[in-house]
Amino acid sequence: MPANTELRVVHAVCPHDCPDTCGMKITVQDGRAIKIQGDPTHPVTRGFLCGKVGQHYLDLVYSPRRVLTPRRRVGPKGSGQFAEISWDEAIDEIRDRLRAIVAEHSAEAIVPYSYSGTLGLLNEGSMDRRFFHRLGASQLERTICSEAGFRAWKYTYGGSLGTDPEAFEHARLILVWGSNPATSNTHLMPFITTARKQGARLVVIDPRQTRTARLADWHLPIRPGTDAALALAIMNVIICEGLHDQAWLDEHAIGFDALMQRVGEWTVERAAEVTGLPAEDIMALACEYATTRPSVIRLNYGLQRHTNGGMMVRAVACLPAVVGAWRDLGGGALLSTSGAFPIDYTALARPDLKPAPEPRWVNMNQIGEALLTATDPPIKALFVYDANPAASAPNSARVIQGLRRDDLFTVVHDPYFTDTTDYADLVLPATTQLEHMDLHKAYGNYYLQVNQPAIAPLGESVSNVELFRRLAQAMGFTESCFEDSVENMIDQALAVAHPHLQGITRQTLLDNGWARLALPQAESMMAGVAYGAIAVGASATLNAPRATRHAPYVPFAHGGFPTPSGKVELYSAAMRAAGLDPLPRHDPIAESRAADPALAARYPLNLITPSAHFFLNTSFSHVDKLIAKQGEPFIELNPVDAEARCIIDGDWCRVFNDRGACLLRARVGETVRPGVAAAEATWWSKLSPDGKGINQLTAHALTDMGRGATFYTNLVQVERHLEPVA
Repeated sequence: MPANTELRVVHAVCPHDCPDTCGMKITVQDGRAIKIQGDPTHPVTRGFLCGKVGQHYLDLVYSPRRVLTPRRRVGPKGSGQFAEISWDEAIDEIRDRLRAIVAEHSAEAIVPYSYSGTLGLLNEGSMDRRFFHRLGASQLERTICSEAGFRAWKYTYGGSLGTDPEAFEHARLILVWGSNPATSNTHLMPFITTARKQGARLVVIDPRQTRTARLADWHLPIRPGTDAALALAIMNVIICEGLHDQAWLDEHAIGFDALMQRVGEWTVERAAEVTGLPAEDIMALACEYATTRPSVIRLNYGLQRHTNGGMMVRAVACLPAVVGAWRDLGGGALLSTSGAFPIDYTALARPDLKPAPEPRWVNMNQIGEALLTATDPPIKALFVYDANPAASAPNSARVIQGLRRDDLFTVVHDPYFTDTTDYADLVLPATTQLEHMDLHKAYGNYYLQVNQPAIAPLGESVSNVELFRRLAQAMGFTESCFEDSVENMIDQALAVAHPHLQGITRQTLLDNGWARLALPQAESMMAGVAYGAIAVGASATLNAPRATRHAPYVPFAHGGFPTPSGKVELYSAAMRAAGLDPLPRHDPIAESRAADPALAARYPLNLITPSAHFFLNTSFSHVDKLIAKQGEPFIELNPVDAEARCIIDGDWCRVFNDRGACLLRARVGETVRPGVAAAEATWWSKLSPDGKGINQLTAHALTDMGRGATFYTNLVQVERHLEPVA
């Protein structure tokens, strides 16, 4: 290496929608990022990154599909034909079009559409929220991912807190329920592996034989959408056998007597009929769960992507309370850790800028219907950032139909030319994570981090923060908040007098890269457990600093639930007030033989669309090396279902229902039970064989709680496709 070559290492944070929120080290040479690795000092990242980020994030940054200059559409919508324009031209056109729409239709005719293209707290939701609040635009219900499970957990426990992932190694029974951490929570797996080496059993409850299920001691292939029935039957067995923790329940729960009556309706025989699991397996699981300590349940958000998704999470969430699993280091359950972070979202978003009365709400899962049917006023402008709704929103045929409207002014701010940019009037170049500063919390651990920019923005790309600052100036907004710097907003986000933030400032994060929340520890549980420096994974840099371990957080060992009662609410008065059943229950999913036998006769297969191993939603699904690893879009079929349709492994299939159709390659095997099909998501439509993605098939129906997405409640039919596929 020449002596004058500049070489430096910058701390960054993976911004993608994953619980891990990994700390990263970026090596920069002469202004170009040349290497990416996991931060070896971070106690969860521990020096390694997943196969998507670790090997390929630089392929994203330097992708030939990068948008590097503003573009204006010159062809028909959907053609992806654009001409370069200047930033001044782009800003002026947006200003003039928005002002005209406000004058003719009101600001509610303008809809922002964004979600988790980045989970950085500033670029996900700060200056953009201020801008649209001040404008008076329609508000977006951002519920596509996690809202049903979040609501269910909050009704039960009061907030998104759960077992510290670093404590999983102390568990002796780990139930991974509707989750696939080997794909979507990679950094939990070392803690699970350590637990198993120490004698723990890993049980996976999932309709599909996932990568995690293949590693498990026991896989229970439950029918989609029946998890509440299983949880209710498990609780029935535990109570009937006298295996519940009555002392803990008396002190820390309300509603147990009512719950006991409800679960009494659920014999193992009844649950077996509903779930498709043998009655003896349900009995065995219940007894093992009740008699093994510590026991912990890991849920993720796939479980709640059904029409009954909130109630399924609610039923599973009650289990650790019934057996008193919260007593133990390594016991309890984990859905999300996000509630532990006392971020000042009000300071970031400035909802006080909204006009009165408050503008209407548009649900992002029903954006296609809104674009096509909304009135009073109709939607006349759509501003998309941090999202790719043409590929990732449900019922995509309706979404694309709406995006094709000639009278819809559509602006997309994105680093890449996506399915959605093809329908834009203006495409604006956005920065990637390596090109801007941001603040990050995790939803799968208890660490805060600051991402530092490693390189200058490529081309003319700007961050979301900078874009909406420019637009505010162009619109003539004079409030001082539109002049706030990124550093100012990080300080505002952290300016909360809360014990979890004790000693944590922007400067401490810049100095160290990350900081663990100042969480209380149950010291009596730490006896005999040594913490300090630990060895990191083999991919860590040789001679690098080692991660420092902290005594795990045991959130509810002594109660203290942030519910209205201060206890676990097995019976929830808040649910009753919201018009919901206050007790956990099972209802069949909307598209199923039990709920709609006529529809099931036409479309007899339950289709689930879990996360692809090498993609993350629609992120990474345009990286050529990852496309090669993921292979072709495929559908998994049981041999019974394949034989009935004269389909053999490797055939192209047409998968269809009343909403649409797409082509998928058949993978025939025992990875799914008869009557169930699985297709990993999400491929870009324009990179799919027939230009149509899996969300042609998914419904825009909403969940029972939180108005979330129901990506896994789908009935479809599959037939062999006999025509050649390009």
